Amino acid sequence: MPIAFGLDRLLNDPQLRRPLVGQRLALVAHPASVTADLTHALDALAQQPELTLSAAFGPQHGLRGDKQDNMVESPDYLDPQHGIPVFSLYGTVRRPTDAMMSHCDCLLIDLQDLGCRIYTFITTLRYLLEAAAAHGKRVVILDRPNPAGRPVEGLLLRPGWESFVGAGPLPMRHGLTMGELAGWFIAELKLDLDCEVIAMDGWQPDTAPGFGWPLGERTWINPSPNAPNLSMARCYAGTVMLEGTTLSEGRGTTRPLELFGAPDLDARRLIARMHALAPDWLAGCRLRDCHFEPTFHKHSGRLCNGVQIHVEDASYRHEIFQPWRLMALAFKAIRAEMPDYPLWRDFPYEYEHDRLAIDLINGSPLLRQWVDDPEATPGDLDALCAPDESAWQETRRDFLRY
Repeated sequence: MPIAFGLDRLLNDPQLRRPLVGQRLALVAHPASVTADLTHALDALAQQPELTLSAAFGPQHGLRGDKQDNMVESPDYLDPQHGIPVFSLYGTVRRPTDAMMSHCDCLLIDLQDLGCRIYTFITTLRYLLEAAAAHGKRVVILDRPNPAGRPVEGLLLRPGWESFVGAGPLPMRHGLTMGELAGWFIAELKLDLDCEVIAMDGWQPDTAPGFGWPLGERTWINPSPNAPNLSMARCYAGTVMLEGTTLSEGRGTTRPLELFGAPDLDARRLIARMHALAPDWLAGCRLRDCHFEPTFHKHSGRLCNGVQIHVEDASYRHEIFQPWRLMALAFKAIRAEMPDYPLWRDFPYEYEHDRLAIDLINGSPLLRQWVDDPEATPGDLDALCAPDESAWQETRRDFLRY
């Protein structure tokens, strides 16, 4: 059965639109918020004569996806075509203000996620739900696939480690859609609000070859500038940790967040050490040593030796691929090869100045401490993660819709 995303179902079914008639609607969207025929949600909804679009919100990188990097803010503006205000939730504020919320009766949230806790659209979802509950606004989630599928991996975020890249006690790979996450947030935060999820028809997260993304059926559009394809989405729950290191994550190349490296890295030795330490953590993909020269960002203009993670060919095994453990193992191998390597990047990260970026990304210092402890083994990290992963599998059961 052909897949239908929440937006397409809303546009094709007058019965789903009926409760929105007479409401002032504010759309929350980004570049990947498109219909099956690639019309942006803002334009498609504006063509519905019975619906009233009164405002729009853009998350990190902007409604149209124009901002390239972290901590590059978007301004508010007036949409030139539709004449409605577009409010930035990654500008002077991260949470919608009272004035912004006064422009609508109902929030339509149509955001393509990558299935990873650190992806900030999840945090924006939480903030919007909290604001809607506080102001008595209705919320409608137009659901989209989790392109990383259902697998769960990583440590749960620890209490006190909440941030803009850590919206709550989720593992790094949570295995939920945005609609399912909304249900979990409402329960977790005990929010009192009217929230409807317009679910997808035909989403099959365990089916090859997409395992979450309807490969060959729907066009991939970058939800953020450095999310160019399904391979990146599969790797992201591991490679995002590179943002907290001195290693290049491939920004400034054509394969961002699928590869990593540095000018002083010996990639072949690193891969060999990874295989020696924990070969099971490398299952389901292939690693290839490579060279690249970033045109911007870390190590710009310098030749880097690095590793590309390949998850697009017949060697890919969705059910056993573990990107978070793979990258943790790469860090551990670097420590084994070069104990004094300046691995951790100490710089402001998502407006946090007092905590290391790698700890914010992981929701605690536990991963970094494991990497830096020369006595700690892969089995020790597994022992930390397994209870968290099992607990999350049980927790999320009540919120699965597909």
